[in-house]
Amino acid sequence: MTPFMLAYAPSDESSGQESTYAAKIDSLLSLMTIEEKLGQLNLPAAGDITTGQASNSNFAEKIRNGEVGGLFNIKTAAKIREVQRIAVEESRLKIPLIFGMDVIHGYQTVFPIPLALSCSWDMELIERTARIAAIEASADGICWTFSPMVDIARDPRWGRIAEGAGEDPYLGSQIAKAMVKGYQGDDLTQNNTVMSCVKHLALYGAAEAGRDYNTTDMSRIRMFNEYMPPYKAAIDAGAGSVMTSFNEIDGIPASANKWLMTDVLRQQWGFDGFVVTDYTAINEMIDHGLGDLQQVSALALKAGVDMDMVGEGFLTTLKKSLEKGIISESDIDKACGRILEAKYQLGLFDDPYRYCDLQRAETEIFTQEHRNEAREIAAETFVLLKNENNLLPLEKKGTIALIGPLANNKVNMPGTWSVAARFDEAISLMDGMESVVGDQAEILYAKGSNVYQDSLLEARAAAFGKSTGRDPRPEAEIIAEAVEVAKKADVVVAVIGEASEMSGESSSRSDISIPETQRNLLKALLETGKPVVMVLFTGRPLAMTWEHENVPAILNVWFAGSEAGYAIADALFGEVNPSGKLTTTFPQNVGQVPIYYSHKNTGRPLPEGVEYQKFTTNYLDVTNEPLYPFGYGLSYTNFEYSDLNLSTTSINKNQKLTVSVQLSNTGKYDGAEVVQLYMRDLVASVTRPVKELIGFQKVELQAGESKTVSFTVSEEDLRFYNYDIEYVSEPGEFEIFVGGNSRDVLTGKFSLVE
Repeated sequence: MTPFMLAYAPSDESSGQESTYAAKIDSLLSLMTIEEKLGQLNLPAAGDITTGQASNSNFAEKIRNGEVGGLFNIKTAAKIREVQRIAVEESRLKIPLIFGMDVIHGYQTVFPIPLALSCSWDMELIERTARIAAIEASADGICWTFSPMVDIARDPRWGRIAEGAGEDPYLGSQIAKAMVKGYQGDDLTQNNTVMSCVKHLALYGAAEAGRDYNTTDMSRIRMFNEYMPPYKAAIDAGAGSVMTSFNEIDGIPASANKWLMTDVLRQQWGFDGFVVTDYTAINEMIDHGLGDLQQVSALALKAGVDMDMVGEGFLTTLKKSLEKGIISESDIDKACGRILEAKYQLGLFDDPYRYCDLQRAETEIFTQEHRNEAREIAAETFVLLKNENNLLPLEKKGTIALIGPLANNKVNMPGTWSVAARFDEAISLMDGMESVVGDQAEILYAKGSNVYQDSLLEARAAAFGKSTGRDPRPEAEIIAEAVEVAKKADVVVAVIGEASEMSGESSSRSDISIPETQRNLLKALLETGKPVVMVLFTGRPLAMTWEHENVPAILNVWFAGSEAGYAIADALFGEVNPSGKLTTTFPQNVGQVPIYYSHKNTGRPLPEGVEYQKFTTNYLDVTNEPLYPFGYGLSYTNFEYSDLNLSTTSINKNQKLTVSVQLSNTGKYDGAEVVQLYMRDLVASVTRPVKELIGFQKVELQAGESKTVSFTVSEEDLRFYNYDIEYVSEPGEFEIFVGGNSRDVLTGKFSLVE
């Protein structure tokens, strides 16, 4: 049998999938040279390969020589087909390539940033965004996405907080599972699915000082209780691949950490997919101080890393390490076998062009159906932070002043990590408001301010060509123009906050307040005496105490994707009633950071209801309370909680407890409320958080309607990792909390007995 026939041998339907793959992989490995095996471990970035020039690209010769296992940052079915052809027709063993991309919150149809999606608390909705992203990306030749990012993040200075699900491990775990299922579906060989890549293992979201790529150091008990659950949930959901993090764990960078990549990931969690590094992570271990490129590459392979993204340390040094006996051929075979297995799972050996159907690319990407869904989904992620005197929703009448640096800016609507977006077709807020109000109201526009007064800072906020449309005029002149527009209006919509690239990778901020020039604009608008609605664009929690105290209505819209303008207008004018709830705590000021709801108590807690008391844990200059707590979010209607009931006061390990509460919509609008269930383990062998989320339900109620909402609590919900990193529950007393956020709750108690 020739190598070509071996590579494309049809699967044996009568035997198990795993054994079929194992036999094929072993046969193929026996034919491969060391150089070809190392080639499978090499993942370069494609760069700018144009259609019709793939054969002459920088990678063509390496592909022909079997020195490339996959490519990323290349898109369109036509380009990928050209490159794949070189691999399966011009290389010796005809092994297909795997094609990856950062499909983070949609492909060309862009959904809200992941942090925003988490605020929907709607797992079906989140899964649907991943499903549509997989349909579109796979129609454009891509079969592997570097998503979901499941890093727990509790420091809003860290820019990549925008890319995850917030601060809570339970909610993060549910979202991780939904994303993996959405991407991978039930059968990876279907050409409208993509393999997911869970990132970044591990602890990347806990970077010291919120500075990207920085050191992380924490105890293992905290690691397993607070940061590891979403990674494990994604693995349990069947994620096909895992990406290493840039940071160190216990003094060893993740990409060389055998305890993390082998002992925990493979042996404890049973992961059988492949591990890829983040961009040049192996090379960066040189700066960490672990040795030269040959040394760190060998460390990474021995630790359990299978694929080297961009750095080419595996490709260029592992043969030398093999000859010196530092690594074994078995180490290389394990890694190579895992890459080959992923390609079998994706069906690439059966049909290397299964993702290169040009017809699909024309009919399944950026469709009107997908855009309609993006509009509806975006509106479910908005969080109403304040609504004094029911200023919102606005009426479609009179004159409305639309003012702010992002009020009429298409390219900033999709948000960070929207690499395939059609920016010129994104919907600005100006577009959306004009469409929704039609001829029922007049909309006047003024820019009002730049994002930053400092041009250098604003240039950093305009990365990747996402222009902020900087106005060169003096600040006073720009604001004065906006004030004149505001004076002509009945109400002012002030579009304030961050540009899209002020959050995301390498976008850490030490000052997380609204930029001064935008606050100056707000002050001037408020001084007109006109009612002001603040539409907040942000990729992170911001310290905005002044805004909360002075602006009557605040709607946080994050970055809402391709259809942002339509969705925001729908919410502003009451076509949609906001139901989003925060998944990250908003601090009063940056000095409170990190701040999160599930903190531990100290031995000197501040008494409840007391703002300051000497010799207790507090600040001199600010209370311990956040500006907005985890789980917080208002509605245009009012929800009331009453009649908390626990079905029993004690359970054993084989029994369940029913927690029920009466939820009533006492306002004038139909709406949805996220009912949240928390618990506290009052006495345990190790200190436990003051509250932990263990359940939630999104409940829709018509105006005037009431409903009993019930949760089931079992012994499994009470488990945690103890001092010996054993996953246990312990008999004792527990407190239950139910409410619309982590602060405002009804409480009850029960016991777990032997």
